Amino acid sequence: MKDNHLSRRDFVRVSTAGVAAMSLPALASARTGLAPETPGAAPQQQGGGAAQNIIPAWRPGDADSFTRYYFDSLMLEARYLDSDIPSTKFELFGETFDTPIMTAALSHLNNPQNGMILYAQAAAACNAVHWMGMGEDKELEDIIATGARTIKVIKPHADNNEVFRRIKHAVGAGCFAVGMDIDHSFNTTGGYDVVLGLPMKPKTTAEIRSFVKASSVPFIIKGVLSVTDAKKCLEAGVAGIVVSHHGGHVPYSCPPLMVLEDIVDAVGGKMKIFVDCGIVSGIDAYKALALGADAVSVGRHLMPILREGADAVAKRMKAMTAELARIMADTGVHNLSEMDPTVIHRTLF
Repeated sequence: MKDNHLSRRDFVRVSTAGVAAMSLPALASARTGLAPETPGAAPQQQGGGAAQNIIPAWRPGDADSFTRYYFDSLMLEARYLDSDIPSTKFELFGETFDTPIMTAALSHLNNPQNGMILYAQAAAACNAVHWMGMGEDKELEDIIATGARTIKVIKPHADNNEVFRRIKHAVGAGCFAVGMDIDHSFNTTGGYDVVLGLPMKPKTTAEIRSFVKASSVPFIIKGVLSVTDAKKCLEAGVAGIVVSHHGGHVPYSCPPLMVLEDIVDAVGGKMKIFVDCGIVSGIDAYKALALGADAVSVGRHLMPILREGADAVAKRMKAMTAELARIMADTGVHNLSEMDPTVIHRTLF
């Protein structure tokens, strides 16, 4: 007799469509019990404390807003029997870290001191993976000198010689992985992007393969938001991908978690999968990990805290890791290898 019941994984997929079909203002109203915010309205605080999520103003087409609502549509079931104190230890490319909560690939952080150095110091203090975005060679060397285990992300420069040069420098400086930020290829009018006067250009799968071969450390692609690109990355031999919409770089971009499970299925464990965009708590991190991510990056959430210094950023990252551990304990997960998507339920109200 045929079983007509949906598995939890199938339920997640089916209910995703239900959530996506709801208008964003309606979803906001359902979740907060308040009328949808008007465009340009100031963000509201949900609850209290830094660990709570900020409800962004409703702006049509704004991927950041939908990403926040999507995170908050995911509910968790508790599993206490046979649970115990969990481990958040995270292994990546042969190294062990204390947390799967990483910094994000930011750049040009202007503080009274160099914010990029403070940011790296915080990651080192947490024994967390540190990512660096755009920046000069000397800045990368100074970041490496903090002791932070760093992944350098390179823009898709139109001149591939510049890409190869930056790969060589990053490896020589001591980065334990390098990568490319493919979603900065085009500008807002459909032409090739120019970032700080430097021309960019989209890359082919063959070009990505050449970058992989040129690097003696693992090569990662950032800005993957489809199974199509994930498969091409796999074909090119990359070691990992970052599922990301670059802070809403493209209007109406899918929330990363909306496409994450399909990407996980498509790559079949053959590469590492990371998630960024919109993560502001250990609970957000848990949801991404439960749906198949190996680790997550936190960027914008930490930037205001950075004004208080590296210690404040490290304190927040450690607090987020504690939040993650708490939810792991409450759902019967002993370590990161036991993350289970069946703990996730989606609201349809």
